Order: sequence, then structure tokens, then C-alpha cells
Amino acid sequence: MRSKAELESAIGKGGRAVLVINSRSRRGRRLYGRARRLLDEAGIAFDQVFPVTDPTRLRDLFGDVLALEPDLVVVGGGDGTVAEAVGHLAHRDIALGVLPLGTTNNFARSLELPLDLPGAVRTVALGGPGGGKVADVDVGWFESTGDPQGEGPGADREHIFANMVSLGLSVQVAGKVPHMLKRYLGRPAYALTAAGLLPRHKAFTARITIDGETTSLRTHQLNIANGAHHSGQRIARDASPDDRLLAVYRLGDERRLRLASATARHVLTGPWRTLDEDAFLTTPHVEIETDPPMRVDVDGEVRGRTPVTIRLRGNALRVIVPQTFDDT
Repeated sequence: MRSKAELESAIGKGGRAVLVINSRSRRGRRLYGRARRLLDEAGIAFDQVFPVTDPTRLRDLFGDVLALEPDLVVVGGGDGTVAEAVGHLAHRDIALGVLPLGTTNNFARSLELPLDLPGAVRTVALGGPGGGKVADVDVGWFESTGDPQGEGPGADREHIFANMVSLGLSVQVAGKVPHMLKRYLGRPAYALTAAGLLPRHKAFTARITIDGETTSLRTHQLNIANGAHHSGQRIARDASPDDRLLAVYRLGDERRLRLASATARHVLTGPWRTLDEDAFLTTPHVEIETDPPMRVDVDGEVRGRTPVTIRLRGNALRVIVPQTFDDT
């Protein structure tokens, strides 16, 4: 593995670069042409460009990307596209550049990237005004030991993730939110879908084990975050994908109205609260069981069922971030 400075120098001197843009993401179809033009104007030359029209092919596509042995992979799309890239690029001597073209762009927000396309391109370009730098950030590792119940023999039981593992109402919302509603409304589409599902959603018991000590709680929603944002909102002011910690927290208890009020507090107070508060458990390793066993959402995709083990892998991913990002 090259040092960050060596990798940054190789990219700046015209190293091998690959572009992957999901044209099915919320803004990808509309901004694909503009993104190509801005990247060309920034002087970034790509050895190969992969426009993605079928997101189900992303896994196979990244096999082709890695075969090119690039120094830089620029990915344009939403959190699902970026999460797929993270799973393939973690622990590799390759930098990931992100063009946030999705609905919530949680990982891009956690990296403090500009959410406007010209700003994101300037960051990826490294040199010049607004140019970024190569940093290394944490990823999470997820393992499901629960009964897959129809997920198929090829279902992943282990997975590297970028931003978050979730249990509860959000898993149903992710599967039920209408694609066209998400395309036209953006983040509010998730809130509207959740409001429709909440009256029928049943609370569950979660047993959270950290360092041999188990905490039991009732809730409708449990999150385990590596990143700093959820649903486009900051979790806590000191949360970061580079802090060597997973943040475990629930939204409300078994009462449905508490979920709504806790979500509102999360939105309103996230930029000011800290991970030291009682609402959070912070750890590099957590084991979770639920009653009843539940499906688990990993960066927007159902990847298994409880019980699950989640571990942090520190500084496992090279990314391009703004110069102001605190790289530890």
C-alpha cells in the first residue's frame, strides 16, 4: 500500500482513473452529461467510463473496474451506488472519489463533500482552488448469523458497509418507498412512506452486547452508524467516519408516537448533541439479537437477519475529501 501522499501524487500525475456513474440515481440521469463535461474541464482523464443503467449489475461491473488496476475510481450516484463501491475498494490501494447524485447522500455528507456537482468535481480534481486530498476513513464489517429465510443460497452473510446498519421501520420503508415518489420528492418521500407504515409497525426487543455487557431495550428503530449522517441529517456534531467508533442508538421506545418525536429531535438537535450523551452507545464491536428475529438493512440493502455481529475496520478506505476534512 502506498502512503496517502504517494497515492495522491500518482493521481495528480495522471494515474489510471475510472468513472462509474449510475444514471438511474435521482440526479444521475439528468446530470450525466454535465458531470462528464465538468470532469473533462477539470482535466481528469478516464481510462474507461462505465455508465450504469441497470443497478443490479453493479457488483459484476466493479469486478471489471478492479481488473483495470486504477489509482482512482470516481463514482457518481446515491448511497447505494457508493456503498457498492466501498465494499469493493476497502483495503485496496485505490482512492474513491464521490459525485453525490442521490437522494440523501449520507456518505458524501459524512465526508463533508460539496453536494453541488461543480464543487464535488473540484474536490475530486485534487489540484487547484477547491481541490481535495486523499484521506483514509473507517468502514464497518457486518456478519449475519440468523436464518436467511428465503434470501437464497447466494445471499451475503458478511458485508463491508460505509454508513449504517438499521433494524426496524426503516427496513420496511426502504422496501416500500415508491421509486417515482423518491425521484420527485427526494428525502420527504421516506418520511411520507414511514408515516403510512408506522400505525401497523410492531415494536421489537433488541439485546445489544458490548464488551460482554448486554443492554436490552424496546423500540421501533435501531441504528448502528459508522458515518455521521442518517436520512440526510447529522447524527451528532462529533460523529465522523474517521473516529474509530460505531454509534449505536435507537429512535424512541415501544410507543409509536415516541418514534415520531424522537425522529424530530434527531433532525433538530443532531448538529448540537454529542456521542457522549446517554442516547448513544459507542464501540468498535457490537453484537445484536432481536425478538423476534428481524431483517437488517445495510446501507440501503437487506443483507440478512438477526443475530448480527458488527465491527469497525479503521482507516480501511482511501477517499478524496475536502482539504478541511479532519483526517486522523
